[in-house]
Amino acid sequence: MKSKILHVGIMNKADYIKRTIAIAKGEHTPKADEPKVWFESIKSLAQVLSNENQALLKIIDEKHPQSLSELESLTGRKKSNLSRTLKTLERYGIVKLYKEKNSLVPKVQATDFRVEFGLGSSAA
Repeated sequence: MKSKILHVGIMNKADYIKRTIAIAKGEHTPKADEPKVWFESIKSLAQVLSNENQALLKIIDEKHPQSLSELESLTGRKKSNLSRTLKTLERYGIVKLYKEKNSLVPKVQATDFRVEFGLGSSAA
């Protein structure tokens, strides 16, 4: 399994908005190694990358299920729960859902995570 690293940042909403405005105005140019995915708190990151979701990602990465039904049997989790979880993981760039033969096929986009945060304002 080749590791795919996702750089994530933790920044409160007010600072994130300031940062986004600074980028839009051309006052801040993000560096190539800056996070592309942002969470509002360590708690929200922990919820998305819970032990249960990490186990789910590992199963998807190792078993390559070809549908949510197959993933349901591999995990014992209900399809509706899997669908909601996978859509959240997709929103953060951790999973990609592909439509193949009228099925949603999940593919893991990130297996390793680098987290960046600070205690001060980091708007720019």
